[in-house]
Amino acid sequence: MSQNRRYTLTISCPDRAGIIAAVSGFIAQHGGYIVEASYHTDQDEQRFFMRQEIRADSLPFDGAELSRRFIPLAEQFAMEWRLSDSACRKQVVILVSKQDHCLDDLLHRWRSGELAVDIPCVISNHDDLRQFVEWHGIPYHRVDMQDKAVAFAAISRLFEQHCADTMVLARYMQILPPDLCRRFPGRIINIHHSFLPSFVGAKPYHQAYRRGVKLIGATCHYVTEELDAGPIIEQDTVRIDHGDTVDDLVRYGRDIEKTVLSRGLRYHVEDRVLICGNKTIVFR
Repeated sequence: MSQNRRYTLTISCPDRAGIIAAVSGFIAQHGGYIVEASYHTDQDEQRFFMRQEIRADSLPFDGAELSRRFIPLAEQFAMEWRLSDSACRKQVVILVSKQDHCLDDLLHRWRSGELAVDIPCVISNHDDLRQFVEWHGIPYHRVDMQDKAVAFAAISRLFEQHCADTMVLARYMQILPPDLCRRFPGRIINIHHSFLPSFVGAKPYHQAYRRGVKLIGATCHYVTEELDAGPIIEQDTVRIDHGDTVDDLVRYGRDIEKTVLSRGLRYHVEDRVLICGNKTIVFR
């Protein structure tokens, strides 16, 4: 077994004394070697969050057996938990419309190995990016939006047929219906081209220009039923001034959108993001 293979254990539970000692002791009891550990307590919710990476080759059994043995401890502390295996690459389905900058960046990072995921398909409501996507050897599905109920049902089917873990809206200019958001909580990631909660909805750069702000930004967040109001994963900003036009803001913003989305997606697929109400705990 490769020394680079990791099991990542993420935990959320009511805060109380002894959690770290119990989990670390459990891993040590089986000879497990912890290579990264992060902890946080949300004082408002009195909830504890933990992420630990364990060298897979340090254990005498596989991840399934580790999970089975961990169950009694998880029940003792009322844990919500997950164990992931770095050998099992996350399946990421990308949705896009006509703008290609975020898609282009994600595919470049994927091809270079920087983004360690599989992309079973790209879904779009247009054909503009088909040739570009298929050049990468990735299946491309056009789903027209004339009947949105039918279209989103088809998108949901494609997502499930590919056994996908995560849906990424890479400037997909359609609002997902509430039932789809409820069906995949914490599994749909969007890039919004403003520094939320400012300037939600359409044309945020135009809104920012009219308001005369001095900073614009982008926000990577989980999609919920409330538009542009899901838990925030990552954000960044760039300074602007009175001489910048709307076109300048759009141009600056595209660079931020790419980096914020790629960082947010990487945190997500590496199990570094835990949701606490409408907030996130991000173990960078």
